[in-house]
This record gives sequence, structure tokens and C-alpha cells, in this order.
Amino acid sequence: MRSLLLVASAAALIAVPAAAMQQDHHANHKPHDPIAAAVAAPNRTAANTQRDAYRHPAETLAFFGVKPGDTVVELWPGGGWYTEILAPLSKAGGGTLYVAAPWDRGLVRIKEKQTADAATYGALKLAEFPSTGAGPKVPDGSADVVLTFRNVHNWRFGGKDNAAEAFRQIYAMLKPGGVLGVEEHRLNENDDPAKEEKSGYMKESSIIAFAEAAGFKLAGKGEINANPKDTKDYEKGVWTLPPTLREGDQDREKYLAIGESDRMTLKFVKPAS
Repeated sequence: MRSLLLVASAAALIAVPAAAMQQDHHANHKPHDPIAAAVAAPNRTAANTQRDAYRHPAETLAFFGVKPGDTVVELWPGGGWYTEILAPLSKAGGGTLYVAAPWDRGLVRIKEKQTADAATYGALKLAEFPSTGAGPKVPDGSADVVLTFRNVHNWRFGGKDNAAEAFRQIYAMLKPGGVLGVEEHRLNENDDPAKEEKSGYMKESSIIAFAEAAGFKLAGKGEINANPKDTKDYEKGVWTLPPTLREGDQDREKYLAIGESDRMTLKFVKPAS
């Protein structure tokens, strides 16, 4: 009888850790999130990751429905804040990433990234936008997603109103059913429209009107990048706030406490038919 009890006890000791291990395995197993992995990619610079709390890249890209295997176009990437995320996302999923800007002065900093880190950025396709024939264009009907972050005010008030033509070209480069994702500094709808010209802020209604005139349908509005602390009444416009801090040390702590601008996050779709 004693022998039977010893055998049973030993079996129980063996079974319990096995069950616990099985339970722990299931508890720790989470579906792979490719966007989160790209946000955490080691190629990202420290100065850029510090702004994630304001820019919400994972939530923003998920809202726009970006997938790793997509053909994605990033317009006017500047220093490549989002390129640092989109490049590893595209590479991991076998997708295609275009970065498009005025040729080729708008792509200088992206070319620097390609030279410094060919493993991450070597597959990027460079294109001219808006297309004038000076450089290669994004082929019509080729893109699943086109993204632009805080750029429409530049197209609208950059010395010449190029906004209507920009949206027309975006519409052409998308596949039927493709998505345009727009993030832009948001002016209050009841504010004087003249503020749009020099403040860097634009009204949601203005962006929607440009997109719909080009043929897009509004598919969603997100408050991912909203900031109710932003009063939008600064003499030097949105650039008063971080990261630019145009006032320098004057009221620096005040503007740091406000954080980055209040932004609209709009999703448009090119109709499938």
C-alpha cells in the first residue's frame, strides 16, 4: 500500500509542473502584432521614440488599416519619423514602401538613412510628389495605402495652392478600395478661416472638402491624436509647441506642458467602383 502511495505522489509531482507549464505557455502566448514590432524596431532613433506618447504611431497605423504586405506610400516624409516604422513593417511583411516628396530636395534625409542603414532602408522606392516629371512617380493604381502626416497645410499655403492637385494625384495612385490616411494640425471649426493660412492648423472640413472633391469618401474620424490642452492661439502658430518650440526659452515649460498639437486623424477610401 505504501508503495502505491509513493508512486501516486510521484506521478502527481510530475503532473503538476507539466500542467503549470502548459498554463503558463498559454498565458504568455500572444498573437504577433507586426505594427507593434515595427514601433519597437531597433533602427528607430531615441529622439523619435521619445515622441511616441504624442504621436501614437501604433494606434494611428492600425486606425488606417496598414498591413505588412501592403504597397504603402508615405508623402513628404521629412526626416523620416514615420519612415523608421514603415520601413521595417514593410520589410517584415514583404510589402512595398514608397517615400515621395519634391524631387529630390525633399528626400535628402531619407537618402542619408539609406546610406547609413541599407539593411533597413535599402528597399525603399523614392518618388516625386507632387509629380512634375522631374523624378519617378508612384504608378497609378498601385498603392493600397497612402499616408500623409501634418503636410496638407504645406500644400495649401506653401506659396502656391497645390492641395487640389495633390489630392487628385493621391487618388490616381491608389487602387480602387485603397485608403488615404491624413493626420493634420486641427483648427477649431468656428475659428476664423484666415487662421489656416499662417498658423499651420487647418479645419477638418477643409481637408474633407479637398478629399471629397478628388473623389474620396470619408471612412472614419479618429481622436487618437487629439490634445485638448492645445489652445491654437499662438502668435507663431503651431510651431510654438514642441517639437519646434519656436519661442525658444520663452514660456518653454508652458509649451512643453501642453505637448504636441491637437490633430485630426482622418481615413478616406477610394471607391471600389
